[in-house]
Amino acid sequence: MGKWTDGVSRLKERHRYGLMRIQDMTAVELAVAIKEGKTTAVDAVRETIARIEEKEELYHCYVTLDREGALERAKDVQAKIEAGEISAPLAGVPVAIKDNICTKGMLTTCASKILGNFVPAYSAQAICNLLRNGAIILGKTNMDEFAMGSTTETSAFGVTRNPWDPARVPGGSSGGSAAAVAAGECYYALGSDTGGSIRQPASFCGVVGMKPTYGTVSRYGLIAYGSSLDQIGPLTKDVADCAAVLESIASYDTKDSTSMRRQDTDFTSALIADVKGLRIGIPDDYFKEGLDGEVKAAVLQAAKALEEKGAIVEHFDLSLVEYAIPTYYTIAAAEASSNLERFDGIKYGYRATDYKGLHHMYKKSRSEGFGEEVKRRIMLGSFVLSSGYYDAYYLKALKVKALIKKAFNDAFMKYDVILGPTAPTTAPKLGESLADPLKMYLGDIYTIAVNLAGLPAISVPCGIDKAGLPIGLQLIGDCFQEKKLLQTAYTYEKACREAAII
Repeated sequence: MGKWTDGVSRLKERHRYGLMRIQDMTAVELAVAIKEGKTTAVDAVRETIARIEEKEELYHCYVTLDREGALERAKDVQAKIEAGEISAPLAGVPVAIKDNICTKGMLTTCASKILGNFVPAYSAQAICNLLRNGAIILGKTNMDEFAMGSTTETSAFGVTRNPWDPARVPGGSSGGSAAAVAAGECYYALGSDTGGSIRQPASFCGVVGMKPTYGTVSRYGLIAYGSSLDQIGPLTKDVADCAAVLESIASYDTKDSTSMRRQDTDFTSALIADVKGLRIGIPDDYFKEGLDGEVKAAVLQAAKALEEKGAIVEHFDLSLVEYAIPTYYTIAAAEASSNLERFDGIKYGYRATDYKGLHHMYKKSRSEGFGEEVKRRIMLGSFVLSSGYYDAYYLKALKVKALIKKAFNDAFMKYDVILGPTAPTTAPKLGESLADPLKMYLGDIYTIAVNLAGLPAISVPCGIDKAGLPIGLQLIGDCFQEKKLLQTAYTYEKACREAAII
C-alpha cells in the first residue's frame, strides 16, 4: 500500500480515463457501480476473495473466511438488486466482521481458545441490519482476545500484521478489521470500541474509524467485554463510507436495554464540506509529554487546515486526562470479570479433558481456555470488586468517570468539536507492547475518556511519519453529534485530497 499522496494521484487518473478498478473503489462507489450495471456483487466478491488469498498469508486479517457462503449470498443479492427489491446505499458490497460480533451459522470465537468452536444460533442486530440492506459478509476478522489489547497480538490464532509495514502491529483490538480495509481485503468492516479499539487501529492502518454515541448501535449479539463502554462501529476507506455504514447499522433495538431511540440517523446528510464558524477546541493536556513529535506536528497542521476553511480553533484545558487510564482499566476489568464468568466449559465453548470433579473442570477449562491478558484483566476485575476493595477502587472509579463526563460537558458548552491525536505514536513493532503491558495501556490515553463519557469520536488519516506510517487525527463530539464530526472530517478529508497533502 503506497502513501496517500500517490494514491490520490492514481485515483484522479483512473477517474479521468474511466479506468478505475473494482478493488480501488470505496464501498459507496462500488455500490453505485453495481446499481448502474458496470459491475456485479459476484464480481466484487470474487475479486476480493482473490485478493484475500493473495495477501492473507502475510497479513492474517481473518479468523474465518466464508468463500462459498459469500459467493452464494452475492448471487442472491445481485438478483434482488436487478429486480429492484434492494436499493440500499451499500447493497452488494462485501464486508468483514470483527470476530466478537455474533453471526448466525458462522464461527464466532472472540479470538479465544475458549470459544474456538462456538457457532451462534442468532445474529447480532447490527448484522441483521447489514443483511437487510444487502451486505455480503466475507468472514470474521482477527482481534485481541475478547477485545482485551491494543495490538491484535493477544489473539489465540496468531498476530495480524499492519499492511503499511508487516513488521508492525495494526493496533487493536479491532486490528483485523482495520488491516483488512487497509489491505483491500474488504470494502469496509465492523469493529467494536471499548476504549479506542476502532479508532486506534484506524490510526495505525491509515483508515477511517468511528465510535458512535453509546446506545446508537445495538449491542445485542456483541460478546461483551465492558458493557457500559462497548460500542459497534465502522472501519472504512473514507468518511463518506463511514457515514453510509453508520447509517446502515444504527437502529433502536428493544433487545438492548441501553439502545437509544434516535430520529437523526441520516448520517450521509452531514457530508458537506463546510466548517465556517465551527468552534474547535484543542486540549493542551493532549500535547504534553509522551506524544511523538511527528504526530503532534501532523495533528496541529490538521487543525490549521480546518482553521483555513473557516473553523474557529482555540486551545483549552480539559483536565482529568491523567485519571482516565486508571479509571478506565478499573471499570473495564470489573465488568470483564463479571461478563466472562459465563465461559465455564458447561454450556458451550472449550471444555478441558482429564479433570476431577466439577470445580476442577471449571478451573482447568478457564485456565487452558483464556490467554494471559484476559486472565490478567479478570484477576484485576475480581480484585477491585472484592469485599474491602470495592469502595476504594471500583466505586472511586465510578465517581471519577462522572467527573470526566462533566469535564466534557463543560467543554462542549464552548466547543462543537474537540480535536487531538488518536494515538501518541504511529504503529509500534510487533512484540514491543506485549513486553510491557503498562506501555500498551498508556497507548490508549487519548481514546478511553470518550468511552467513559459515552461520546462519539472519529479517527481520520492526517499524515505520514518519516517511517512511512500513517498518523491519525481524532475528532470528538458531544453526545448524538455524529453529524458534526462527519462534516468536520469530510471537510478536512476533501481539503487534503484537493491539495494532495496526505
